[in-house]
Amino acid sequence: IRPAPSCNLTDWSSGKPIELNSLSGKVVYIDFWASWCTSCVASFPFLNQLKHDFSERGLVVLGINLDEQQTDATRFLMKNPVEFTLAANPNMQCPKVFGVPGMPAAYVIDRKGNIRHEHLGFKPGQGQALRSVVEQLLNE
Repeated sequence: IRPAPSCNLTDWSSGKPIELNSLSGKVVYIDFWASWCTSCVASFPFLNQLKHDFSERGLVVLGINLDEQQTDATRFLMKNPVEFTLAANPNMQCPKVFGVPGMPAAYVIDRKGNIRHEHLGFKPGQGQALRSVVEQLLNE
């Protein structure tokens, strides 16, 4: 368990800043993704379902895009629609402070702002275990 680092994020649609520490009191599922990441295609329906099932209980699903060209990400999103919050990280400092080893990389943060679970990659069969982690933290 370690405190989630703060980093400068911008809301994909509105361009407004997103402060991670302002989400204190919520469980936050952060997913670092990029348009060239094939596993990200499989993870997006899972992330949409998480948001749908748990947002009323205090879950925030945040997808942080790491593409160098926003047009690449926009093309990806046309084929893979999202219902969760998307963020851009203009200075690319967020993956460094989190220590992202590859894509997709997920971090589940508890209501007190601590990283309680890290997961690299995504295979469809892994969804249930990740759901259980989220449910456990929502119940705390």
